[in-house]
Amino acid sequence: MSYALSIDGITKSYGSVMAVSELDLRIAPGERVALIGASGSGKSTLIRLASGLLISDCGEVKVFGEAIQRNGALTKDARRIRRQIGLIFQKFNLVNRLSVMTNVLVGSLGRISPLRGTLGLYAREDREAAYAALAQVGIEKHAFKRAEALSGGQQQRAAIARALVQRAKIVIADEPIASLDPKSAKRVMDLLSELNRTQGITLLVSLHQVDYARAYFDRVIAMRAGEIVFDGAAEKLTPSFLTELYGASAEELILPGQSGPEPDTHSFVMRTQTEAQIARVN
Repeated sequence: MSYALSIDGITKSYGSVMAVSELDLRIAPGERVALIGASGSGKSTLIRLASGLLISDCGEVKVFGEAIQRNGALTKDARRIRRQIGLIFQKFNLVNRLSVMTNVLVGSLGRISPLRGTLGLYAREDREAAYAALAQVGIEKHAFKRAEALSGGQQQRAAIARALVQRAKIVIADEPIASLDPKSAKRVMDLLSELNRTQGITLLVSLHQVDYARAYFDRVIAMRAGEIVFDGAAEKLTPSFLTELYGASAEELILPGQSGPEPDTHSFVMRTQTEAQIARVN
């Protein structure tokens, strides 16, 4: 089987501090996986290792069967392989002075020549794809505003539109809703889940909000001290279980019932169950 993401024996240290220790992980195409953990657990390091933004000390990372890094070095095909990965961060990574459209068009840079990209010479089909992506995430009317004019939730949706233009097969997100209000957070999570269901995009999303991990993800991976200490069903993430995993550090996580208004889990669960029933019939 060609996994969307496979990690074998990845280790990363910063001096005497072991951030990730001999970690193994497999994520199948189309899976939606949440990554949780208290501060210093290694979540962000793992996200950056998985995407090739950070080089490991040893081990291997493959994306859809192709190695992006191996034994402390990027492979010669890393740039091409990385095109399949859409990266989303807490701080959006948009250029504030540029238009939303231009920021989204950045997603096409991997498919055009460096000269065209530098000069901003995007083809008509690229611009049409960017506008369609903005429409898909519901902010097409803001296409020609400067990115800084958008709210935090709108900027995060622009970042998702950029991943769509990139034609990403897997979206890796590092705390994408940490700085958003509950309404905006829910909208972003609804959108990511919709892309997973309708387009088969694989999701690996790190979160502090356990409510959202339970509501939107089938599988949760919990990290502690650079190691995976739990890999299983999201429904097992009860406050008592999290306290068992993290002790006093569990207070850093937003536990079920503590994060203010909860996401609309009922409609999401019902929709997922209906889709599963249809799949069994077919």
